[in-house]
Amino acid sequence: MANILHKIKAYLYDNTLTKDNPNDFIARTASERSLSVKQICEAAASRGGADVSASAMEHATELFLKEMAYQLCDGFSVNTGYFTASTTIRGVFDSPSETFNKDKHSIIFQFNQGEKLRAEIPNIEVNILGVAESSAVILQVMDVKSGSVNDLLTPGRNLKIVGSKIKVAGYEASVGIYFVDTATQGRTKVEQSDIVTNNPSELIVVIPALAAGTYNLEVVTQYGGGTPLKDARTATLDKILTVA
Repeated sequence: MANILHKIKAYLYDNTLTKDNPNDFIARTASERSLSVKQICEAAASRGGADVSASAMEHATELFLKEMAYQLCDGFSVNTGYFTASTTIRGVFDSPSETFNKDKHSIIFQFNQGEKLRAEIPNIEVNILGVAESSAVILQVMDVKSGSVNDLLTPGRNLKIVGSKIKVAGYEASVGIYFVDTATQGRTKVEQSDIVTNNPSELIVVIPALAAGTYNLEVVTQYGGGTPLKDARTATLDKILTVA
C-alpha cells in the first residue's frame, strides 16, 4: 500500500465540458494559493528539504529557469525528470514554400509531467469535500487563435470561456469580464459589444488590446439561474494567462 505523504482537497462541480451525461461532475482542486520560486525555496529550507539557504536555492533556481527558457527558445526540448518542456509551432502551412507568419502561426511552450513527478501520485490522498456552493466558476479557457488552453492570450482574437453560471448579467456597475494584470493589479474590462456569446456555461469574448504580461481572468455577474442575485459574485480562473 502506498505511503500517503500528501493530501489534496477538492470540490465537485457540474461538468459542462462534455455533453455525454448532463448529471455528472468534475473535481476541482481547492488550491490554497499559488507559490512563487521564493516561497518554495523558503519552504524547502525550513522543512529540511534543502542543504543550502533559501536565498542561495532561489538564486540557483532562477539561473536554471532563465537558461532553460533560453534553450527552449533555440528549439531544444528539456527533460528535468519532474517535467518535460518543448517548443511547438501552431497553425497550418498551405504550401511547402510558405514561411512562418506571426499573424497566422504561433509558438507555444508545452509542459508535461515527468517520471519523477508521476511517481509521487500514489502518495497523494484526495479528499472530496462534496458539491461546491452553487456559484459561478470558470473551469477552462481556450485562446482560439493559438489553440492554447489555460495559458496564452492573443489580443484582438477570441477567447472561449467554459464554466458554470458565468453568464454576464445584472445591473451593478461591476458586472463584466476582466483581465487583471498580476503585476499592477490594473483591470481591463471587456467591452459589452465584444462579448460574442453569453451563455450560462460558455462565454466567447474578443480579448482586449492587452500589453505583454500575465493576467488573471475574472467574470463578475449577478446571474443566478431563474432569479438574479442580490449581490454580484466573482469567478476567477485558477490559472495565470500570458500575453507574449
